[in-house]
Amino acid sequence: MAVWGLGSRLGLRGCFGAARLLYPRFQSRGPQGVEDGDRPQPSSKTPRIPKIYTKTGDKGFSSTFTGERRPKDDQVFEAVGTTDELSSAIGFALELVTEKGHTFAEELQKIQCTLQDVGSALATPRSSAREAHLKYTAFKAGPILELEQWIDKYTSQLPPLTAFILPSGGKISSALHFCRAVCRRAERRVVPLVQMGETDANVAKFLNRLSDYLFTLARYAAMKEGNQEKIYKKNDPSAESEGL
Repeated sequence: MAVWGLGSRLGLRGCFGAARLLYPRFQSRGPQGVEDGDRPQPSSKTPRIPKIYTKTGDKGFSSTFTGERRPKDDQVFEAVGTTDELSSAIGFALELVTEKGHTFAEELQKIQCTLQDVGSALATPRSSAREAHLKYTAFKAGPILELEQWIDKYTSQLPPLTAFILPSGGKISSALHFCRAVCRRAERRVVPLVQMGETDANVAKFLNRLSDYLFTLARYAAMKEGNQEKIYKKNDPSAESEGL
């Protein structure tokens, strides 16, 4: 079980409390599920290190928050995994942003924690969820509205977009464009779950708005750092040959 698996079950709390909860869980269980009382105890001088692996997924199945076992290539885990990939991409971009001291670093960090809540909602398929599960992992519209406010704030400071731009504009801008592309893929993984009634439509709305935010922020970062964005130009060999 990856740390993300536990974090997605805990939601936003998992973003801050996973380490505290992991230790007692693994401490009471030895290798192959052997209880501590059934094996020799370490000396008081030997530190007990919790194991990150449980071996419960070795046969290609994993558990949802509801306790249901599904294949690891199930649509639910495809969506959860791509959301995790998105958070990792944002984490990389965030390191670049922090090095430059940009104020929007706090926004990206908040988004990473919100993506943990997205993972919780996705890992709670409605077809097997009880009311308590749904109440605990419900994804509200607040983060969507917050993204819209941030988008409007940055858009008001940017020059009008008059042409298609390519991922460019410096390291931070390019990293944010990459995050945007991963976000679009995460959205494509989530939409089928929404259409099947397995997850809340707010999850797909959040990812849709997040990709717009990342695009806008990429442009804003390029402008703040004085970097030129590359403009799309149609590659037309015939036009070039006519000019010869």
